[in-house]
Amino acid sequence: MSDALSSLNALAELPGVPEQTAAAREACTRLRWHEALRRRIPEAAAESRVRGARASAALEGANLPVDVIRDLMRGARSWPERPDPVEQVAQGVVQATAETEHVQSMLRTAPLQALARLHVAAAAGLVAEDQLGRPRQEGEECRELVDLGPAPGPEALTARLRGLVDVLLAGDRAPAVVVGAVVHAEIAHARPFVRGNGAVARAMERAVIQASGLDPTGVVVPEVGHGRGGGPAYLGALAAYGTGTREGVALWLTHCCEAVVAGAAEGQDICDAVRAGRLS
Repeated sequence: MSDALSSLNALAELPGVPEQTAAAREACTRLRWHEALRRRIPEAAAESRVRGARASAALEGANLPVDVIRDLMRGARSWPERPDPVEQVAQGVVQATAETEHVQSMLRTAPLQALARLHVAAAAGLVAEDQLGRPRQEGEECRELVDLGPAPGPEALTARLRGLVDVLLAGDRAPAVVVGAVVHAEIAHARPFVRGNGAVARAMERAVIQASGLDPTGVVVPEVGHGRGGGPAYLGALAAYGTGTREGVALWLTHCCEAVVAGAAEGQDICDAVRAGRLS
């Protein structure tokens, strides 16, 4: 764990990253003092999950209107009995984003259990039941995120998951935005599951950001920041992390800090709407 902490703190000192982490922290602090969050945190946090789910689903190629996502998440609308492929993917993303509210306490006590719960939410209906919530085994392939290169085999995957656990266990002593960024990228590159890895990676980052206290109200929408430049920009930043170079990793960390800043701005919009009574 001490090695993981040393690595996280070293990443946090890469050129340009300290300034970006400070900007992310300041944006989250400003949001925390919004007048709407004095009494209406649950309403604002629920809308953050709506907008986060919509943005995360869009990165998977599943575009649904925000009012549809909102109605689905609050139970005012039901998913089709026989969803088409786009609806199946969107349903998984919505369920994983909603589950972030319930896994935060596990991140530093049972991180693999948190990962499994998010995968069960994200991939129900997309994979066989015996593949839900467990890492890929010998002979099982993942064809997601192909721009990041081939997914590692079971032995390499096991090692990366051990590293992920170490990062999460050491995460309370490193900048939260850096921890969230590393967790996100490691899941995306390791692709521990047959399907649903992108949704799980973004959901884990959201959970880390809230559980760490960087965004204790859960109103920041980092998924909106990740999608701001479109899928190619997001995947390009993830691919840069995979190079392992200082420049590549710094690029990804900067991308994630900027995503949090953009997500905090989206949170401000949410709070303004909550205060004005403009949420549908």
